[in-house]
Amino acid sequence: MGWLADESGLEKTAANFVALTPLSHLKRAAEIFAQRTALVWKSTRLSYADYASRVSQLASALAQRGIQPGDVVATLLPNIPAQAEAHFGVPACGAVLNTINTRLEPETVAYIFGHAGAKLLLCDTAFLPLAEAAIALMQTDAPQIIEVVDHGFTASGRYETYESVLATGDAGFDWLMPADEWESLAINYTSGTTGRPKGVVYHHRGAYLATTANAIAWRMQLFPVYLTIVPLFHCNGWCHTWMIPMLGGTVVCSRDITAKAIYDAIADEGVTHFGGAPIVLNTMINCKAEDRRPFAHIVEVFTAGAPPPAATLAAFEPLGFNVTQVYGLTETYGPATECLWQTEWNGATGDERSALKARTGVAMAMLEGAEVHDTAGQPVPRDAQHLGEIAMRGNLVMKGYYKNPEATAEAFKGGWFRSGDIAFQHADGYLKITDRAKDIIISGGENVSSVEVEGALMHHPAVSLCAVVAKPDEKWGEVPCAFIELKPGAKATEAELIAHCRARLAGFKTPKFVVFTELPKTSTGKIQKFELRAVAKLLDA
Repeated sequence: MGWLADESGLEKTAANFVALTPLSHLKRAAEIFAQRTALVWKSTRLSYADYASRVSQLASALAQRGIQPGDVVATLLPNIPAQAEAHFGVPACGAVLNTINTRLEPETVAYIFGHAGAKLLLCDTAFLPLAEAAIALMQTDAPQIIEVVDHGFTASGRYETYESVLATGDAGFDWLMPADEWESLAINYTSGTTGRPKGVVYHHRGAYLATTANAIAWRMQLFPVYLTIVPLFHCNGWCHTWMIPMLGGTVVCSRDITAKAIYDAIADEGVTHFGGAPIVLNTMINCKAEDRRPFAHIVEVFTAGAPPPAATLAAFEPLGFNVTQVYGLTETYGPATECLWQTEWNGATGDERSALKARTGVAMAMLEGAEVHDTAGQPVPRDAQHLGEIAMRGNLVMKGYYKNPEATAEAFKGGWFRSGDIAFQHADGYLKITDRAKDIIISGGENVSSVEVEGALMHHPAVSLCAVVAKPDEKWGEVPCAFIELKPGAKATEAELIAHCRARLAGFKTPKFVVFTELPKTSTGKIQKFELRAVAKLLDA
């Protein structure tokens, strides 16, 4: 379909076809925006010429250390320049980038190292204990560590440092651009909400198109100033680090997210855009008056990770922000839908405006479709009542799960990616999430598996049965709440069980509330979590 009768001489050639890759954004920026500021972090200010040179040095140094095309290079880094440089430098030598959540526990990090087969790790000094604890648990070859020494830190002396490694690299290194845009660019691990975390594989084409889609959704013009609040280990920072060079913009790095730091960045660096979970918005709403700084422009904000309450949006926007809710998953390169504002809504004010802004939205450009499907894989009526599962398809969907063809086939059943999130659809096509499948708890933008937390609790000798559900929380959006049945004659306190979990889980996964009670069950013994969720909503903070 769509071919001329005679296509001879119309084949793809080097002149008319180049594989799409976000690497091309930085190559172009280094030429046409050479002296513009690309990266800012404390006293570090890199021009695009400097940025590209350091990326080349990193790619060259990695190749010198035996990194081959297709090898995995991992990072345990906060949002500092080295993390941004890795997004370009690792694929520039043909390797695949694996940015790891720095909040995970050693057992999970060890699994990710082994499953991905990481050959080398770029690790911030602060996270060396995590990396070393994870490596100690591994039964397979461990990655070589290169230590990234950030401002204010002192090198441990145990490893080569990032800057010394870069010094060995060639600033003229010829980047290995993909021959095929389906080549793997990055692998990101899910939060393990249904067991072991799954490795989500991104291709160059998808990441390139995601950068374009995000720029369109954000109504970006040339030279934006982007503040990295979204961790760059979350869906590669929603692909925003790859996006900004396309527009000659500036990436303002941030290590610790506080309201003061955000306001300072807006006032001092002229930040025009940032993304963050609703908890970030709440933090800025409720911060001390002395932490606020005046600024004269409107800052464009993407919010995702959990549906933002309308009340939060109503309180936040008058502070000088315009918020767009976006929705996506690790499997969709981050944002894949946007709550696109329609001109006919311009007259909406107050609660009506906030309710419109709180919709989950419609498919972003570059995504072919976003619908709500029933259990048979058919679209539900668009009546804002019928519930189903959000399904998406198109170039913003992952290649699949690494070394897990069964899970990939299940996720792509019926020719759509099945998100696991429950929603309805308005008549105008806008989605609205109502619940989450698989009992996922989203706390501060982090996914928490109730099954994982329950598993940790069951290791306590006094626990007979338990169930973990989400409890609404003003600060974090949701927090884990545990309901416990003790063994006959056994005793345990709330503090004891929380401490027990904290020793086994990341802090954000640890229950914040523990309730001792008989669990409601069906006739077959299945715990009725919907009843527990209702109880959790009534608990005093």
